Amino acid sequence: MFRETPNALIHLILTILAITLGFILRISTGEWLAVCIVIGLVFAAEAINTAVEKLADYACEKQPDPTIKKVKDLAAAGVLFAALAALAVGIVVFLPKII
Repeated sequence: MFRETPNALIHLILTILAITLGFILRISTGEWLAVCIVIGLVFAAEAINTAVEKLADYACEKQPDPTIKKVKDLAAAGVLFAALAALAVGIVVFLPKII
């Protein structure tokens, strides 16, 4: 997934940053739990999105199809929502400790 999906690589880099910040800022157990949950959510959404896109490309033999495009867009939106939730958790957990 990380080799084929540039966004997954971005998520991995941000995950490493979040974990590093967690150790540096000594976040609480509850904060670790929230951070771990959203990290898992983002990677799960990215994996599902990648699978949907691969399957959709296979099913339509890479021919443009409006229904397939909508399905792929909806799967990508799921990743966006998960990433926004992770951003919100990151702001709540890390921002007060940084400022």
